Amino acid sequence: MDRRTFVKNTAAMAALNPFMERKEVFITPKAPLVKVNHTQSNFEREKLLRPFGFKGGYLTELWQTAVKLQSEKYSGIGLATQSVLYGDADLFVRYSETGGNALMYALTEKALQQVKETPFSDPVTLMDKIHPGLYEEAKRMTGKRDLNENFLMNALVSVDNAAWLLYAAENGLENFYDMLPEPYKPALSYKNNKVAFMFQVSYGMPVEELVKAVEEGYFIIKIKTGQPGTQSEMLQKDMARLSQIHQALKDFRTNHTPDGKLIYTLDANARYEKKETLLRYLDHARVIGAFPQILFIEEPLNENNSEDVSDTGVRIGADESVHDERTALQRLQQGYRLMVLKGIAKTLSKTLKIARLAHERNVPCILADLTVNPILIDWNKNLAARVKPFPGMDMGMMETNGDANYVHWKTMQSRHPAAGAPWTRVNKGVFELDEEYFNRSGGIFEKSTHYEELLKG
Repeated sequence: MDRRTFVKNTAAMAALNPFMERKEVFITPKAPLVKVNHTQSNFEREKLLRPFGFKGGYLTELWQTAVKLQSEKYSGIGLATQSVLYGDADLFVRYSETGGNALMYALTEKALQQVKETPFSDPVTLMDKIHPGLYEEAKRMTGKRDLNENFLMNALVSVDNAAWLLYAAENGLENFYDMLPEPYKPALSYKNNKVAFMFQVSYGMPVEELVKAVEEGYFIIKIKTGQPGTQSEMLQKDMARLSQIHQALKDFRTNHTPDGKLIYTLDANARYEKKETLLRYLDHARVIGAFPQILFIEEPLNENNSEDVSDTGVRIGADESVHDERTALQRLQQGYRLMVLKGIAKTLSKTLKIARLAHERNVPCILADLTVNPILIDWNKNLAARVKPFPGMDMGMMETNGDANYVHWKTMQSRHPAAGAPWTRVNKGVFELDEEYFNRSGGIFEKSTHYEELLKG
């Protein structure tokens, strides 16, 4: 049996057995090694309109980091939005907000040193090489031996994005799909001309703002649950918040769903310690009549919780607990039936592997936000535009919430190289994507004068 046939047959067996662990190694044509000779980094602090609550904590600002990787002939600038609270909630409360951000930025600097010493054929290989050593370094720097890997991956996003752009330049690639190594293309071979916008509702968002958004056409409402306090206090707050939201929205209608009702999605960011607590919340949703509108729940349980969730009566998605293909497979075995992709939090390189596994097992994917800046929205949108349409929706789905949370959002928008393009704006709850969008890949290959200036020197 030749190699091509083996890979094909292995993929076929995985489709028949969704929990079979991948054993094959894909062989792809060797690309010339990319050697980074020079690096540069900087960051900006962006204030939030109000404390942004999730995972039982609150953010008041988000650091926007930018790095530049330069080879002999080319360079690439990658961006990231740091979220220490997302990366490791326990670490977030151990340090001041500024202190936690400084640690993550210092880790990005450590990664840049590693990149200069690691020639790579593609960014996926690069991340695989530097990740283990950097994880040990991250634990040493933070003093936290059980540091969540999401902290490291968040620190690597700007480095990874810069590596992809440098890799594309070195290989003459000018399109997002063309840039993807062959093994990952099938999972991202679709072209969604619409991507549904998931409107996020944080703990403190006034209901009046939510009602206004629905009146403007937003129809997927993503509700942050897992509020601060003990498990009992959290549950009471979450139930009260759902009652408040459903009471305000239950009579609204939309043309985007079969029954005309709005869609609710829930995101607990792993705050629920036991399935029993989650089931009590869902029972409350049934009592108030909100349950039929719940499309799915993102990461309700702590990642160390191994309870099966296939009997909850609603689709459960995996987010924070998925660091790689192994942990994704583990969640599938526990009854999870949705993968929440987060390339803007976990690197595009890691996300491609998870998207491939989900595609091979016919598990739908949606794209979640990290309250990222406008350019990073289009890195995320490139994935949302190319994953298989969500079942029953005939479009991709993604969350973005920067416009509702940053003080200087309009200024941040002006830094996008395609600022003002129709596909950067939401129209009645959806991003409408035309051929220009796909031809330009959302503008991610185009230079931003602001970030070029930020990284001079």
